[in-house]
Amino acid sequence: MDRMIFVNLPVTDLTASKEFYTGLGFRINQQFSDEQTACIVVSETICVMLLVNERFADFITGEISDAHRSSEVLLCLSAESRAEVDQLVASALAHGGKPWQPVLEHGPMYGHSFADPDGHVWEVMHMDMAAAE
Repeated sequence: MDRMIFVNLPVTDLTASKEFYTGLGFRINQQFSDEQTACIVVSETICVMLLVNERFADFITGEISDAHRSSEVLLCLSAESRAEVDQLVASALAHGGKPWQPVLEHGPMYGHSFADPDGHVWEVMHMDMAAAE
């Protein structure tokens, strides 16, 4: 069995968040989306569930973290190449994302990062496995 991951994120503006993530080239699975939720398909095994704050609150105890003020989680996606890292970050910035950390180059690792409109941080990392050996 291929295990899947569903990353659940609270959002303040579902329409803007859907536009942001589809602007990155991801699609929406309408079967698992409604007026309060959008299922963003990142890959066959990764989905990001965007939930308006009121709906997100139904699943938690305590307060919803404000990702603009404190770090709740760092999300990291792999990339096939350095060019794909750069392309995804550029696309994020063009669709309302904000820059996060500067480019990281450490041996065979190359990465960059951005924050989505709600402040959730995404890193994009390429590992040159040939150089790692």
